[in-house]
Amino acid sequence: MASRSELEAQLREHWPRLRRFAYSLSRDAADADDLVQDVAMRAMASCDQWQVGSRFDSWIFRITRNLWIDTVRSRGRRDKHHAPAEAGELVGQDPTPGIEASLDLSTAMKAMQKLPDEQREVIALILIDGLGYREASEVLDLPIGTISSRLARGRTALLELLGE
Repeated sequence: MASRSELEAQLREHWPRLRRFAYSLSRDAADADDLVQDVAMRAMASCDQWQVGSRFDSWIFRITRNLWIDTVRSRGRRDKHHAPAEAGELVGQDPTPGIEASLDLSTAMKAMQKLPDEQREVIALILIDGLGYREASEVLDLPIGTISSRLARGRTALLELLGE
């Protein structure tokens, strides 16, 4: 069983990776921030479930994925009965995109958002966060063969979307 201070240290260490994974799931910076905050609260509340010496990143990514699934389900139910607060507002887009690198990143993120959820999750874990196939398999609770096939299909689709 982990102490609260050990868990806090692990959270601080994994915070950037956790934030990237949350963004890849939510496709929105504000939603990603909210999700990471909820994950931190959930992890602290259930710190007795994580054993020191075990893979913290697998445990925290699984919490993140499960909370995101819960959030999506909740929104689906809520949206059947309520219009979004932004309805009717004009949402502007910055006409000056900035430097070339930000354009490339923006293009890649938009292409990634078009991928199916199962491919986007695997790409985020393996290509962006650098997890191995086995680690991604543990996080997503899928066989390694499924992970590798989703990654292959996702890479191919992403390259097609980027026009390469």
